Amino acid sequence: MQPADGVLRVRPGSPGSDILLHISDPGRLIRERRAQLGLSQRSLARRAGTTQAAVSRIERGLTTPTWETVRALLLAMGYEPDLRARRLPGRWDPVHLASLRGRAPAERLELALSANRLAGRLREAGRDARRRS
Repeated sequence: MQPADGVLRVRPGSPGSDILLHISDPGRLIRERRAQLGLSQRSLARRAGTTQAAVSRIERGLTTPTWETVRALLLAMGYEPDLRARRLPGRWDPVHLASLRGRAPAERLELALSANRLAGRLREAGRDARRRS
């Protein structure tokens, strides 16, 4: 379904718009959009400045198109590809950052220096282990 603003947005969790699926299978995305518009491979190829054979190979997954090619094909169908990223929970999640902000600057500095000293000790241990082997 095309949004009112005409921009194609591939969003995780929306039905039929699994971002991983479209990244791993751009041919499927091209084929689905082309079919929605009732375009032939040949007419899409003409609009995008490529060949019908190239569109066919992409749609069948026989070749992996570049981002520029995917973008050109989608633009030729009136879609603007919009690949977005979202932050996943991890070491620097908002709760962790909030807890760090709650610490005094001197305490944050001491934590950073301690982490740096640990990294240095690990580097030295790695060097020693390589020398011994």
